[in-house]
Amino acid sequence: MSALPAWVFEPGLFSSEAVHVAALVGGLVAVVSGLVGVLTVIRGQSFAGHALADVGAAGGSGAFLIGLDPLWGFVGIAVVAAGIIEAVGLHRPRGRDLATGVVLGAGLGLAALFLYWDTTWSNTTGASMTILFGSMFAINGSMVPVVTGFSVFVLALVVLLYRMLLLSSVHPDLAAARGVPVRLVGVGYLVALAVAVSLSAMTIGAVLSTALLIGPAAAALRLTRRPGWAMAVASAIGLGATWLGILLAYDSYYWPPVNRGWPVSFFVVVLVFLCYLLTHLSAPNRSTRSTRSTRSKGA
Repeated sequence: MSALPAWVFEPGLFSSEAVHVAALVGGLVAVVSGLVGVLTVIRGQSFAGHALADVGAAGGSGAFLIGLDPLWGFVGIAVVAAGIIEAVGLHRPRGRDLATGVVLGAGLGLAALFLYWDTTWSNTTGASMTILFGSMFAINGSMVPVVTGFSVFVLALVVLLYRMLLLSSVHPDLAAARGVPVRLVGVGYLVALAVAVSLSAMTIGAVLSTALLIGPAAAALRLTRRPGWAMAVASAIGLGATWLGILLAYDSYYWPPVNRGWPVSFFVVVLVFLCYLLTHLSAPNRSTRSTRSTRSKGA
């Protein structure tokens, strides 16, 4: 063994149960977020994903207040909020965004109330930070089966609705003409989105969860226009950012001078942002080549 692995992998990394749970849960969430994120970008509903994540803070803080794991609150209120957005919003982007904004405002108001009660009524410190910014090393091992179940549910829903979602996203009128139940497909997608952002909120926090949902997907769609490949690339980017973020966060406890550790969510979001920047820098070159190719064909 050279000195490099010993420097990269600090003592106790591979024997830590908290790291094992974080890697397993974080990996599942990264894959789910990558798959749903690509559909979210294609459908132009990034704002809905952001809103459901922020509204989830109300559910997470409410669940914490009554002694439940925050994930149950995240999922519960996000699914309800998704249903309200679909029921209230018109079948046009503008109406949908208006409904999303109204739900977001109401959810943030509830989150402020519940977080205040968490701070004043509970003896547990750091509840607000955990809900808003995540604490991956504090995830209870008993939640692994629950996260796995939710992840399998989202994956099954995406596989079931995949073709109909793509068609209704690109050509909704054509999808309706071909007999696709556009409204029902939209509801199914919003449920998958609600569960995905809830899982992400549990790992890196309600405020930052959209980064794991949108960032890898946006980067992947810059590299390939094929939705299937984009889902695979987005999942790989999210998985790499999550696992590397866990490694850096664990190693940061050994970094001088304070040796206090940095949050996993910070590293995950930074790594996702850097990946997006790299793909953004490469995109103009690809566009230039495509333009030159088109011009040469025209000539």
